[in-house]
Amino acid sequence: MILVISYPGEEHTDAVVGLLEQQGREVVRLDMADFPARGLSLSWGGQDHDAYMVDTAQGPVDLARARVGWWRRVQPFRLDHAIQSDHDQAFVRSETSQAVNGMLDALPCAWVNPREADAAAHHKPYQWSVARALGLRLPRTLVTNKPDEARTFIESIGVGKVVFKAFLASVEQWRETRIVEPADMAQLDLVKYSPVIFQEYIEGVDLRTTIVGDQVFTAEIDARQTRYPVDMRMVVGESKVQSVNLDSRVQDRLLALQRRLQLVYGAIDLKRTPSGDYYFLEVNPAGQWQFAEQLAGLPITQAMADYLAMREDTHRVAAA
Repeated sequence: MILVISYPGEEHTDAVVGLLEQQGREVVRLDMADFPARGLSLSWGGQDHDAYMVDTAQGPVDLARARVGWWRRVQPFRLDHAIQSDHDQAFVRSETSQAVNGMLDALPCAWVNPREADAAAHHKPYQWSVARALGLRLPRTLVTNKPDEARTFIESIGVGKVVFKAFLASVEQWRETRIVEPADMAQLDLVKYSPVIFQEYIEGVDLRTTIVGDQVFTAEIDARQTRYPVDMRMVVGESKVQSVNLDSRVQDRLLALQRRLQLVYGAIDLKRTPSGDYYFLEVNPAGQWQFAEQLAGLPITQAMADYLAMREDTHRVAAA
């Protein structure tokens, strides 16, 4: 059995699950937001094996049968509206976390990605430190909540040559990467309310490298002639997109980065300058790939489905 933790309507998950079901694989899909409303019953000592029963649309399922788990774009717990006070909400959220996450930790399955590693790798300061130690080049970067340090950093590189961006992007709180303009300099005191990423802007083409296991897929996205070349996510449809082979030395370092971060899947953003230098921007352990697949003809959905199926088969053989 393949356990998939994601939310309904997540298009990448839907596509992979569809391929797995076409292969005849048993897939159980759970949304963390359904807890604590979703029924579960965990038991030890009264039967031949520990039981991790969870209610699904098809009836109760023992998650102890899971051989591989796919952890992708997980939503927070959704509490009942009857729980009103902050104190009670905190208690229910804590108890639910202990039960549900403890159950998932106990499952005898391989995770894609391992859940603790996935959480750690979402932290950009951590991934930048690892990337730099492995020989990947980074743009000059500052994270600060000190306005004076932000001002000094920007002026040292040049106004109009530095971007600022958020740590995490979500549907509810999505923010594009922006160039620091002269008008922004007057707003730098706002930095004191929350740390901000400031980063040297690198001219060149974007590379989205998607890694599934040891398979590497790279799409070159040339947004330089679009209306918003600062953030290719805003103008993918206007950009020139093609599949390319990544420089072998860079590819080896990216695979080493994945191993060091303990990631099986990662969507990595790079910049390549006109002179051929590569800059590492970030790795997203739950990044999107369909735009690269569709525009550059990269078979990433099939690769993910095949990887999950392979891990299920490997686990089954090992347990026999």
